[in-house]
Amino acid sequence: MLLNSQLNLDCMLPTPFPFSTSTAALTTNPKDKIHMYNPIQLTNTIATVRPSIGRSPLRAFLLIPFVVACFALSPLARAVTPAPDGGYPNQNTAEGEDALFSLTRGINNTAVGFSALYNNTKGYDNTAIGYGALNGNISGFLNTACGFQALYFNTTGKRNTANGVNALYANTSGNNNTACGYLALASNTTGINNIGLGLDAGSAITTGSNNIDIGNVGVEGDFKTIRLGDSHHTNTYIAGINGVTVAGGVGVIVDSSGHLGTVVSSKRFKDAIKPMDKASKAIFSLQPVAFRYKHELDPDGIPQFGLVAEDVEKVNPDLVARDDHGKPYTVRYEAVNAMLLNEFLKEHRKVQEQETAITKLKSTVAQQQKESRSTAAQQENEIKALAATAKEQAAQIQKVSAQLEASKPAPRLVNNQ
Repeated sequence: MLLNSQLNLDCMLPTPFPFSTSTAALTTNPKDKIHMYNPIQLTNTIATVRPSIGRSPLRAFLLIPFVVACFALSPLARAVTPAPDGGYPNQNTAEGEDALFSLTRGINNTAVGFSALYNNTKGYDNTAIGYGALNGNISGFLNTACGFQALYFNTTGKRNTANGVNALYANTSGNNNTACGYLALASNTTGINNIGLGLDAGSAITTGSNNIDIGNVGVEGDFKTIRLGDSHHTNTYIAGINGVTVAGGVGVIVDSSGHLGTVVSSKRFKDAIKPMDKASKAIFSLQPVAFRYKHELDPDGIPQFGLVAEDVEKVNPDLVARDDHGKPYTVRYEAVNAMLLNEFLKEHRKVQEQETAITKLKSTVAQQQKESRSTAAQQENEIKALAATAKEQAAQIQKVSAQLEASKPAPRLVNNQ
């Protein structure tokens, strides 16, 4: 009797929503399934139930168990295969076979594509677009995967962004990673805060963190490393550097592998510190030259001044930087400058010693001159004293002579007859 009433027993079937207006809702086309939150369906259902209640109190009484049964047998927030053209409870959306298949408590998830977010149970705020995107995710949240098997093995990782086929493919619990490009960061498993942009960018990284790889596969074990470009790139242009003064900066150098850095000088970075001594004498054998770079390097042919690496190598191989083939590439001018400073200081010390000796000699000569002048003055005084004595003696002699003359008897006249 109840089967002929206007209550529809479709509520007993595991449809996306417990009520249905008629058996026409059961269709052989899976894409024609009902929408979960269709207000028209809900209104029609209520309108159908109300007349049933109004017709007979007995029918209304018998209807209550069926309504309760419908609610009790309604399915969990789980995807169905194939997915309906609409959302699931808790703002979840799935489109594609097995998309969000295991969903139970997750909210705000969007899965588009075969088995996208397949294993997700309680993860939330995830977006997966593409075959197998975020397939293994269980509780990870705030992830975005766009591309075939992007973030495929992610289980608990959060705040990851993967755009591209197999981008962040092996990531399981790594967080805050960004991969854009085919196989970008594909081997990363637990690393965090990595960025990979470009084909295979950062694909060699497995557990390293805080790396940035742009157009470079990276190196397994990299940590806090930035790699831009690869061996295919032969020129680099960066704006905002030329013409900018950095008053407190230091010079940047590069090795044959493209590794950038600065020369540190603190003793905490050095071992076997000792005076340079005679090692700097090598600079006296260096031959500075004037030259111009070849046309392909400098079309303007600007005059240059410096050294030739091959010539320097013959004098001191330690003053030469080599390319990745081991051939002389350039001169370590900073080392040459240090040697020049050492030789300058050695010559400066010699000059200081000479100046000290000259000062001492001048002092000695001055003292001798002073003593000589004193002796000459003394001798002059002695001469003057002797002259005075001689003069006095001469006067006395003259006086005595005068007295002797006066004491002589007067001459007598003798008559010689």
